[in-house]
Amino acid sequence: MRHLLRNLGLYAVAAWASLTLNFLIPRLMPGDPASLMFARFQGQLQPEAIDALRLAFGFTDAPLYQQYFTYVLHLFQGDLGISVAYFPANVTEVIATGLGWTLLLSGIAVIIAFSLGTALGVVATWRRGGWLDSVMPPVLIFLGAFPYFWLAMVLLYALGFVFGIFPLRHAYSDTLAPALSGEFIFSVVQHMVLPVAAIVIASLGGWMLSMRSTMVGVLAEDYITMANAKGLSQKRIMFHYAARNALLPNITGFGMALGFVLSGSLLTEIVFSYPGQGYLLIQAVRNQDYPLMQGIFLTITLAVLAANLLVDVLYVWLDPRTRAR
Repeated sequence: MRHLLRNLGLYAVAAWASLTLNFLIPRLMPGDPASLMFARFQGQLQPEAIDALRLAFGFTDAPLYQQYFTYVLHLFQGDLGISVAYFPANVTEVIATGLGWTLLLSGIAVIIAFSLGTALGVVATWRRGGWLDSVMPPVLIFLGAFPYFWLAMVLLYALGFVFGIFPLRHAYSDTLAPALSGEFIFSVVQHMVLPVAAIVIASLGGWMLSMRSTMVGVLAEDYITMANAKGLSQKRIMFHYAARNALLPNITGFGMALGFVLSGSLLTEIVFSYPGQGYLLIQAVRNQDYPLMQGIFLTITLAVLAANLLVDVLYVWLDPRTRAR
């Protein structure tokens, strides 16, 4: 419990630091979103409109500490400001439109890649020298050398454009409206297959090799020899003794990957025109939408911290040594 509380305090400090940096960085940059939007209208707005825009974006002449407290207060109310690219929509509303799709797409891809890669690593190490141990690592390393977006384009061209098996773009069919129906769910799954496959193929080798390298060391430990000498079943030794102890480094990687899920597989979403966080981030950069960029980066930072806290809880459950500290 002390271990968790200490880490919780560290994460709280890190969250405060990220909030503060998120507030300071735009104010240290030259110009502001209000001036940018004013210039975009090329003289169609009255000069006094720029003051109203600055007020709407939270850039006032008040002392910096007052602006900071106002910013933190609005943050706790879920108010991240107004988006420039999607004006006059609130940043929270804009992020909410992409957050669910990114969680669905990247979350499923990370879980599949982690589960499948870890299982392959366990089995390959347990049967060292077999075809799984000899063939799969070099094949997966070769596929993992390609970036996500390249695999995405190959899959899109072959299975979407040439053979027409899967849809080419978006998260669901243009002829359907979002609803909790079998037809809509089937359309979502159908549109998700290619982007998920691109992410899983590119990352599967990393999970497998990480698990394999740790398992090799664990299998040489004395307690594994003792378990074999006691005549325990091979299945119990493999999963309960070896895999459980070798899983810890992969759990750390899974926590980090889970946190970065919210950043989306940016280019994969662009290739498939998938309406997630990565797609929103590209739109924010193109339109110099600082409030939206701030909101997305803050969401990513908090997600990484939350994922690390989840990993700490899993560590305490998986490794009894952490409970004794």
